[in-house]
Amino acid sequence: MKGRARTRLLKLAPMVLGVMVFAASCAKDAPQTTLKPKGPEAEKINNLINPIFGIAGVVFVLILGGALFVALKFRAKDDDDFDEFPSQVHGNFKLEIGWTAIPAVILAVVGGFTVATIFDLAQKPDPKTAVQVEVIGQQWWWEYRYDTNNDGKFDEIITANDLVIPAGREISLHIKSRDVIHSWWAPALNGKKDAVPGRTHPLTIEANSPGEYIGQCTEFCGLSHAEMRIKVVALDENDYQAWTEHQQKEFNPRASSASDSALAGWTTFNSQCTSCHRITGLSDAPPAGDPGKTTGAFKYPPVVNQVSGEAPNLTHFMSRSTFAGAKFNLRKDTKACRDLGEDWAQTDAGIKKCLNRTDLQAWLRNAPSMKAMKPGDVPSPESRGMPNFNLSEDQINDLVAFLTTLK
Repeated sequence: MKGRARTRLLKLAPMVLGVMVFAASCAKDAPQTTLKPKGPEAEKINNLINPIFGIAGVVFVLILGGALFVALKFRAKDDDDFDEFPSQVHGNFKLEIGWTAIPAVILAVVGGFTVATIFDLAQKPDPKTAVQVEVIGQQWWWEYRYDTNNDGKFDEIITANDLVIPAGREISLHIKSRDVIHSWWAPALNGKKDAVPGRTHPLTIEANSPGEYIGQCTEFCGLSHAEMRIKVVALDENDYQAWTEHQQKEFNPRASSASDSALAGWTTFNSQCTSCHRITGLSDAPPAGDPGKTTGAFKYPPVVNQVSGEAPNLTHFMSRSTFAGAKFNLRKDTKACRDLGEDWAQTDAGIKKCLNRTDLQAWLRNAPSMKAMKPGDVPSPESRGMPNFNLSEDQINDLVAFLTTLK
């Protein structure tokens, strides 16, 4: 009896395992699913994949069903004579033609539609109407540079982490890397595209409607590969135009109502952060007049060490919803804060309500403890990641106060 029970359990185990695997695929919240396309390119891929899955499902059922039928119907019984070899059938010409020709036809049809879809996806959008964005993969975050006047320079807007696009318009991405191979993928909008040093790969995306679309680097690129995330924010046309207009403005310290804490934060920022981070209009060059003099809110030093550009441009830091390679939310991920959109930090009330101060302070306190691989962990002529500057709590609070002025 125990032997029979054990045999039954062994027979049921594959079925139970199959049900568990199937149940695991039924996630309620799956932001990176490929099965819910939100743009024309992703829909083209979906229109190809769904019939292929259907054909594969039919083939799977027929083959597995036939194998199970044969195994059950012709299984050996306890009183069978195992020395007697079953009768064999050879040379059934019709069967051989059938099981050769039918798969060949199926593969030819699938191949034809696949090639047609590949060529369709490879078509370049109209450069006069498409938004041109240069996507630069870096360990372990994404930089986005916009060419708003089609001069090919991609220098009008430089931002990071959030790719902001207009809904309903084609976006022409020019994907590259400055260090190792990465791969940019927002599943709801299109397939993935590798970012390779020394090469530029084109990719077209388009969002059907405003919303946020999540993606991920899909090429192993170091210890923080899993934390090199992608966030695409699609706005309606009017909001997008307002966003681009705002992003092209330089930060004006004289227009900033900086607190004493923010002024102290600027001093810390200038001494600790400007070797890597840029703020257009503030730290690219001293303002007009005598260097070292106070102009408006901030006092500029004679020289600002602005050399590497290895870290995100922070000019409009508070207009973003994420930081640290989109690993952490800068704006709290609540419905009330999401409803404020890209303007969530334009008021003190919005900052007080929605700023994820806890994670931002923790990042400034000890970034390597929150994201693997600080500079120097691997041999490289260039640093990667953000080191621990051993800042005091007062310096951290002052830096947060300064960063909140970068709207």
